[in-house]
Amino acid sequence: MAELVLCEPTELYNILNQVSKLSRLAEPNYLCLLDVRNKREYDESHVITARRVKQKGSEYLIPESVDLECVKYCVVYDSNTSSLEVFFEEKDDEKSDKDRQVPVLGTAIEYARVLSRFTRHPVYILRGGYECFSALYHFFRTQKIIWMPQELDAFQPYPVEITPGKIYLGNFSQACNPKIQKDLKIKAHVNVSMEAGPFFIGDSDKLLHIQVEDTLDANITPFFRHLCHFIDVHLELDSVILVFSKLGISRSCAALLAYLMHQNGQTLKKSWIYLKRCKNNMRPNRGFVKQLQLWEKTVIGDIVTDILDPLF
Repeated sequence: MAELVLCEPTELYNILNQVSKLSRLAEPNYLCLLDVRNKREYDESHVITARRVKQKGSEYLIPESVDLECVKYCVVYDSNTSSLEVFFEEKDDEKSDKDRQVPVLGTAIEYARVLSRFTRHPVYILRGGYECFSALYHFFRTQKIIWMPQELDAFQPYPVEITPGKIYLGNFSQACNPKIQKDLKIKAHVNVSMEAGPFFIGDSDKLLHIQVEDTLDANITPFFRHLCHFIDVHLELDSVILVFSKLGISRSCAALLAYLMHQNGQTLKKSWIYLKRCKNNMRPNRGFVKQLQLWEKTVIGDIVTDILDPLF
């Protein structure tokens, strides 16, 4: 049987917002998101692209046209399951106290156990269920049931979440999108690109513009201290921050790696692994990676990370 794993709301949010050339939701074997609430609750509102799990009597059915062995992420949610632990319910009869304790599983766990028999990959259970996720990301609620391939191709991802509710990583287009700014409550921006754009004019107190080219010989190191100070100040002000570059793959990722190393006093390798989990296609150019290795010495007093490691 496959392993059952709790999935944090932030993880599902980031899974939904990954891109290659297009949204990864367009890939047939990328995500299978399953809603095990009742039909009334599902019809009222569910997470985008979620399918409702159907039952035949008391038996849960496996969704049709899904090859669970090939699916990268299989995520199940109910209303509010928050733990993988079994809890016990008192049975109202005359048996002893021990015999009256009846083990009860959350609906999501129960169904995940069924799915685990059909795959070797982990089956993820959304912590807090729909109630928690929809409270955090209300803009991902929908009543839409059927998604055509062209609709998934055209799906516009949001910036990924690096620090829950505090720091996001995105591209220039997302930074200029008023709806995204409103939905994520963005208050401060770090623009790591040459482009300025009319959207940010007159916002100097809440904008740090790091003008650097995405080339192997571009020098980003002189900006690291100012970058870290800017983000620290705005976190203290309880501002939500978006760090972005033109494509959101190289320059903005290098900037956030520098900040994560500073914030947590940790190595480049540890910061890289964390950021890679948040954004699958992040790829700072080799010149930036070498500068981040030197920044590691500034942060922790020594160069520990080997950038020749296949990880990089």
